[in-house]
Amino acid sequence: MSNSMICKDLFTAVKQLADSEIELIKTIENSKKTNNIKNIKNTMSTTDKKSVKKSTKVFNVRPSAALIAAKREAAQQRVLQGKKSNNVFIRDIYQKAIDAYNIKRMETGIVFDHSMAEHKCLWDSNYPECPARLIRVLQRCEELGLISRCKLITPRLASENEILMKHSQEQIDILKSTDGCTDTNNLELLSSKYDAIYIHPSTYRLSLLAVGSTINLVESICKGEIQNGMAIIRPPGHHAMKSEYCGYCFFNNVAIAAEKVLCNNLVSKILIVDWDVHHGQATQQMFYDNPQVIYFSIHRYENGEFWPNLRESNFHFVGDELGEGYNFNVPLNKIGMTNADYLAIFQQVLLPMAYEFQPDLIIVSAGYDAALGCPEGEMLVTPACYAHLLSSLLCLASGKVAVILEGGYCLKSLSESAALTLRTLLNDPCPMLETLTLPSISIRDTILNTIYTHKPYWKCYQYQDTYSINSTPNNKEENTNQYLPVVIFKETVRPKVYETQNCYPVQTQEIIEIIEKQLNTLIQFTNLSKAPNKVCIVYDDRMLKHCNISDDNHPEKPHRINIIYKKFQEYNLLDRSYVQQGRSATKEELLLVHTKEYIDKIKNTKNLKSKELKKQAETYNSVYLHPETWSSACISTGSLLQVIDNVLNGESQSGIAIIRPPGHHATEDAACGFCIFNNVAIAAKYAIEFHHVKRVLIVDWDVHYGNGTQSIFEEDSKVLYISVHRYDNGSFFPNSKRANYSYVGSESGEGFTVNIPWNKKGMGDAEYIAAFQQIIMPIAYQFNPELILVSAGFDACIGDPLGGCFVTPELYGHLTHWLSSLANGRVILSLEGGYNTNSVAHAMAICTKSLLGDPLPMLESGQIPCASAVHTIHNVLKTQKQYWPNLIFNLSLPKEKILSKPKVSYKKTNEQIINNEELLKYSESKIALEEIETEKMQNKKIATWKFINKIKNVDLNDKLDEAIDSYYESENTQLNDNTFYNEVSKYTKTYMNQDQKEGHSNENFTSFAAGSSGKQNERIITQTSGNKNLYDYFSENLQALVAGDMFAVIPLRECPHLDSIRDVPALGIDVHLPCVECGSTAENWICLQCYIIHCARNINQHGVLHAEKMEHPLALSFSDLSVWCYKCEAYIDNPRLFAARNAAHQSKFNEELPWTYNDD
Repeated sequence: MSNSMICKDLFTAVKQLADSEIELIKTIENSKKTNNIKNIKNTMSTTDKKSVKKSTKVFNVRPSAALIAAKREAAQQRVLQGKKSNNVFIRDIYQKAIDAYNIKRMETGIVFDHSMAEHKCLWDSNYPECPARLIRVLQRCEELGLISRCKLITPRLASENEILMKHSQEQIDILKSTDGCTDTNNLELLSSKYDAIYIHPSTYRLSLLAVGSTINLVESICKGEIQNGMAIIRPPGHHAMKSEYCGYCFFNNVAIAAEKVLCNNLVSKILIVDWDVHHGQATQQMFYDNPQVIYFSIHRYENGEFWPNLRESNFHFVGDELGEGYNFNVPLNKIGMTNADYLAIFQQVLLPMAYEFQPDLIIVSAGYDAALGCPEGEMLVTPACYAHLLSSLLCLASGKVAVILEGGYCLKSLSESAALTLRTLLNDPCPMLETLTLPSISIRDTILNTIYTHKPYWKCYQYQDTYSINSTPNNKEENTNQYLPVVIFKETVRPKVYETQNCYPVQTQEIIEIIEKQLNTLIQFTNLSKAPNKVCIVYDDRMLKHCNISDDNHPEKPHRINIIYKKFQEYNLLDRSYVQQGRSATKEELLLVHTKEYIDKIKNTKNLKSKELKKQAETYNSVYLHPETWSSACISTGSLLQVIDNVLNGESQSGIAIIRPPGHHATEDAACGFCIFNNVAIAAKYAIEFHHVKRVLIVDWDVHYGNGTQSIFEEDSKVLYISVHRYDNGSFFPNSKRANYSYVGSESGEGFTVNIPWNKKGMGDAEYIAAFQQIIMPIAYQFNPELILVSAGFDACIGDPLGGCFVTPELYGHLTHWLSSLANGRVILSLEGGYNTNSVAHAMAICTKSLLGDPLPMLESGQIPCASAVHTIHNVLKTQKQYWPNLIFNLSLPKEKILSKPKVSYKKTNEQIINNEELLKYSESKIALEEIETEKMQNKKIATWKFINKIKNVDLNDKLDEAIDSYYESENTQLNDNTFYNEVSKYTKTYMNQDQKEGHSNENFTSFAAGSSGKQNERIITQTSGNKNLYDYFSENLQALVAGDMFAVIPLRECPHLDSIRDVPALGIDVHLPCVECGSTAENWICLQCYIIHCARNINQHGVLHAEKMEHPLALSFSDLSVWCYKCEAYIDNPRLFAARNAAHQSKFNEELPWTYNDD
């Protein structure tokens, strides 16, 4: 806003204030005069009338003109000088758009150093984290001419203080001690102490270089020196924990850089997106309680069976303390996940949250091991898909995005994926994807699990209905649409010493050749072309001639397009675009949509007089005619066709048509709603007919339903028409029931019409974001258009006199950016409605800046879609899912909180640890385990430093061997009997009903043979020679208990609910029967009151639900014959349970269960 405008507005406000003050003075004077005269008359005699008359002159005093002027000037000066005043300033609704005009896209930065290729494994030449990863990525970027288009960021070594922001001094010192070491054997021996690590003589220096380079890149973005950037670095970082190297990582590049810019107040909110196929557990740990950082990870998990095999990698670990709700895990529980699965994660989970959060900076931990061909990830994500994932993030955080290389071990897919990522940062169009498969059921479950756990913290997750787990479904369909979140974790044993060679997956030569062929085909057919011009703009003054002769205030006036063009001139958008003069459409082109009779009728209007024009206009709905209507309407259509030719001929990437009269209400044979010819419909037919486009997507965001466009394509499967509009239950123009969500097209076009009808006014940014992310973008990606036409009406924009909505100009830029990811960026906006000329001009300008690649203004955070909009979205999804089967996420979730908060102990210190064994149960991460096992950790440190001394060529070989032997012997020290019994006592107190929940049977706790199966263990327990009681059993296995090879859960002897037990049925108990609800036989329990069988907590939770609903507290496990009381939350062992346990034992082992209770 210019200074002159500010001064003018302020002067107007001050003048109004002064005028109000004058009126107030008048009122007070009159009031005083009346009251005083009354008083005087009452108290004075008639002889004093002369005095009265004289006295009243005092009350007739008025402020002089000079005084008023002085007051006005003083008030104005107070405002201009920033002094306190009583004025209330109203925020300019266009301020963000105005501020954005001066913000242009800056350069993309890149940081790398060829010396990072020195880091390699000296004892295994086939190790996947190899120098070729860096070399091949840089080579492919050079081949595509990308590096020369970037601004080079200087790499540097990180300082020790920077590393200490996220790592311990000891970890720095250990790695520093290896710098320059040439003793390969001892480097390998030290590496074996860490999970998936090798150490090279250059590792310390290059790890510092990776961190320092990342910091430099991120700081350059935050300081506005570059727009965005990519760090092509190694070693990677996201597995590096505070006190432990892990997973090829030594220092956490992303976490340190994020912490640095936060500490320096360069940003206040950061979103870290980690799409590496391995969970970046270290980054999660470092920000787990920090609400300034959202960590969002998509990773292969397989219920804990995939590396790094951590419970904390599951979806229900959402953060802690102030950071609760700010940690997102999206665990992938099967291999072979596709582009569709990853796009669904972004559309359903990531982007809704990101728009609510509104980060100041986005950092991507960009591992490409989910890419097709990677032996570690075994996923099927194509290189081009990474461009789409990244593109959806670039309109957030004012375009401040840093991409940091992590993993990726198929060199061809790694290099191609990384190069296409850099290409996207450079604002090249996203290449078109192959036709998407459907999202898998596995990813559906994962997404619903994630949404369920985060619903309490985020307002954006409102698009799944809810149900009560205590209610019974009314019908089969309702039951099918209900989803129950389940936590499953399959624990693995952590080794004491890690493999250092041949410890990674290896593909056969046949598989390698198949993958090579697939990738070569993908690369060959991926269109990486881009047009020389980013945007083509068409405008023609001749369209101004069409106007309403009888009503100068008609909303569809010539000034609408003129002010847009002037706005483009004012902010140099024309200079940055390819500008075309309009042309007139031919009759043949008009005939692509309209009838000959109708075209002739409109053409004849140029010969009609005013009365005849008015009479003909009255035969249409909301239309005026002018002698120049025919000419203007033909130029409006022809100008749009100019843009179609320009874009589809490859001269421009995208287009803007500043045209009028609008078109989307015009049907084949009638004008309607200010529209004469249906510009967009003709353009779509023209593209199909003359440019052989196979699929056209029309997105109509005009606030009025485009009845003409819908009717023209209702039977056409080549054109997908999606309209978001006000409907108000049929009462909003054009008042058609065909605008409702239930109308989906007909014949071959059935399912290719999508209506999103708002049923109230006041819809704004939150509602339109929801409509796009939940409906429009998923369907558009499935349709995979070759051209996108936008019926760009801006009458839903804030301030419009007809629309009554509150969409901001800047949001239209975001919507445009999302669409530009499709169709290789071939998006054309054609002006429709919009009747507040300021709103229209700002909105169209922001859309144009979006297509030019300028950073977009940040939206307001925390916006909530209204209930009416959510209801509409539900209805649309339910209607459209039969035509678009990728819409599979609209299932009902439980109202109740059915998952307990998981325990973490990332920050436990030695001083805080009172009972190591107790805390050991709750430890989820490798580093937490080591911190808790204090004595073992200290022994390990002693041994580690002896290794380091040896590396430093200190002659301690003999002492080192002695220390190693001593360390391992200390693990198996024989204790005397008293110590044994003391330890048993401690274990008994520790584990007596301590947070044990039914759902996983006791076989894990009673296993004492590492490789034995659960059934073998059960027989050992129940069939020991002689009938031993629990005391005898403990006595024989004290060594295993104390050594930690076996854990004991001591059941309660008494329970107040034992009276609820019913007699065993006459037919006994069959442990092989399935759950009556889901048919599972994996792990079942039988109710000891009604003897109905249900599955365990870790299957589908039907046993838990039955106990809660029926209030039947006691259940018997078919796995280990233990009995659990839901009300006591404890295992029970009482003679009264023997009959049921014996019946189950007979069914399971075909023999009687020995009596193990004392006679008393």
